[in-house]
Amino acid sequence: MAKSLSIKGVPDELLKRLRERAEGHHRSLQGELLSILEESLGPRKITIQELRESARALGLRTPDEATKWIREDRDHGH
Repeated sequence: MAKSLSIKGVPDELLKRLRERAEGHHRSLQGELLSILEESLGPRKITIQELRESARALGLRTPDEATKWIREDRDHGH
């Protein structure tokens, strides 16, 4: 069951930056805060379908393309 949280005493500058970030991501302030919490708590498990879609979004179509991409990334110090 979802719960509500409240943050008190947020400095004006921090709130301004948070609002700008939310706007940049086309989210509400609450949506942006939830996103930040999810990101900071680590990766969530993804489905095979999500992994497949992510690989396709990168332009990878075959295992050989993926291997080449990983090697190039590694060889360039990433």
